[in-house]
Amino acid sequence: MAVDIEVVPLEKPEDVNVILGQSHFIKTVEDLHEALAGVGGTLKFGVAFCEASGARLVRRTGNDAALVDLAVAGALAVGAGHCFVIMLRDGFPVNVLNQVKAVPEVCTIYCATANPVQVLVAVTDAGRGVAGVVDGEPPVGVETEQDVADRRDLLRAIGYKL
Repeated sequence: MAVDIEVVPLEKPEDVNVILGQSHFIKTVEDLHEALAGVGGTLKFGVAFCEASGARLVRRTGNDAALVDLAVAGALAVGAGHCFVIMLRDGFPVNVLNQVKAVPEVCTIYCATANPVQVLVAVTDAGRGVAGVVDGEPPVGVETEQDVADRRDLLRAIGYKL
């Protein structure tokens, strides 16, 4: 059996974060919506889930039509059974990742990022599957003591550390 690898970019504006994962059941889309809506009223999101059998539709939901459309476009581009795409605005993956992972149907999170993402999709005669992701660029060095101080200051300035 042959395997081809396709590189699929997830298209999104710079101010949008993305979570890509795998799940296993049609009710995923509703459970992800409830998990995201439960984190607070300012979070804007769109969710798309690729059914792997039956009607094989991209199921969708969200509280922002543009983000729903972005999530659907990403899910269609990846086209792998049981994958889901969440697009976020006015919040960050770190704010929702535990809630997403706690959804019983969620099997794997491939990435949660604001970076440009390329999805490595394995294609066989049986279908398509996510083999991995390229998330961001490679390092250019190791942080200095000043970089450590800057990192610590930033985390405190944005409220993630006391």
